[in-house]
Amino acid sequence: MTRPRTWLTTALRLVAGIAIVVPAALLLGASPAAAHPMPHSVVQLDVYKDSVTAQLALPVGDFTTASGIDLNTVASSALPTRAKAIRTYLAAHIHPTTLKGQAWQVTIGALSLSRTEQTSTGPYRELVAKAVLTPPTGADVRHFTFDYDVIVHQVVTHITLVTVRQDWAAGRVTGDGATQVGTIRLDVRHMKVPPLTVDLGKGSAWRGFAAMLQLGANHILTGTDHLLFLLILLLPAPLLAAGGRWNGGPAGPRAALTRIGRITLAFTVGHSVALAASALTHLQIPGRPIEAFIAASILVGAVHAIRPLFPGKEALVAGVFGLGHGMAFSFVLAEMHLSTGQLASSLLAFNLGIELVQLLLVCLALPSLLVLARLRVQPALRVTGALVTATAAIGWLADRLGLPNPVARAADSAGSHTTGMLTALAVAAVAALAAVGWTRVVRQRGRALRELETVTEPAV
Repeated sequence: MTRPRTWLTTALRLVAGIAIVVPAALLLGASPAAAHPMPHSVVQLDVYKDSVTAQLALPVGDFTTASGIDLNTVASSALPTRAKAIRTYLAAHIHPTTLKGQAWQVTIGALSLSRTEQTSTGPYRELVAKAVLTPPTGADVRHFTFDYDVIVHQVVTHITLVTVRQDWAAGRVTGDGATQVGTIRLDVRHMKVPPLTVDLGKGSAWRGFAAMLQLGANHILTGTDHLLFLLILLLPAPLLAAGGRWNGGPAGPRAALTRIGRITLAFTVGHSVALAASALTHLQIPGRPIEAFIAASILVGAVHAIRPLFPGKEALVAGVFGLGHGMAFSFVLAEMHLSTGQLASSLLAFNLGIELVQLLLVCLALPSLLVLARLRVQPALRVTGALVTATAAIGWLADRLGLPNPVARAADSAGSHTTGMLTALAVAAVAALAAVGWTRVVRQRGRALRELETVTEPAV
């Protein structure tokens, strides 16, 4: 009776061992390629008032497998020969609907091929496609169902990440970074690709306004060229010109303040008018000539700081050159494709952000400018600052005319150090105010001593 029981126990142990060892051997002996991470697709959404634009980034290898449209050996120049087939395929696999099931319109636009790299995947080619998703009239663009299976319907291991890049009503206006909405992949239990429910929350005009206010402030802070132009015009403002030189001595405090105020106001009016006109009329202005014009305006301002070119007319020049700076600001708004109402609100907020930071910078620089005008080292410091500014302007001008150079790159990188610049201006302002206060104290003490000596002088 014992032997059969021992035999049965041994057999059961053997079966259990096989059940453990075989799967382990399969796992350990699996090909490394099976575990190699494959590139995923990315769908970036830009949310507007009446539509959503989706930018699709699709790995070429998986796209070819899924669609049957061979792009593995196709050069970018030959992509138009496949464009019709690609658009037809994409339109057949992108079906956004309202939460009640009403279909949206899908229009496939620009196509391009590029090379990219994701973490742990190595470099690979990708197909980039733009799709415009338009809901039925009156439907909510912030809540919808995204039925999408461009690659995953055939490549079952494929994953698509859906993110939001721009959403004015949610305060996302820069396009930097992205907020993940969800992931589209195969449901292995039901062997289906479930649609993604997109919930972007409740947007508001205030969030868009606040985001544009911050964008305007950051744009002037990081726009080194705009700051240099204003500051280089303000540098000789407290001085008087005589004989073609800045050697007429310092202007009075009231005259200096008036000049600085006029220059700042004229620059503000100039760029505000150009910003509003170019943004509201949707003018298609080439960017390179405008950027070159800005570099030239800085160069003119730097020369004027060394030798007066237009003494007493700085405000007029600031207004004229401010028009070009305003057109450059408008490029930021033009890229957002805002509705008329959103554009009007954004114009106000963006401009307000620029003016607040500009006013802060002028207030910080003002004490130093007034004190500097009365120092013996003023000419040396003024000329040095003007030469540095002129060098940066020449570098920018060459770069914007198609000649990249290290001077332009170094000048552009200065925009990432705004904290140090603000700190330096604040310290200089405090030091200037302290110097003025100390000078007054010394003068008052000297006057008091002279009066005391006069009172105590013995009568003869």
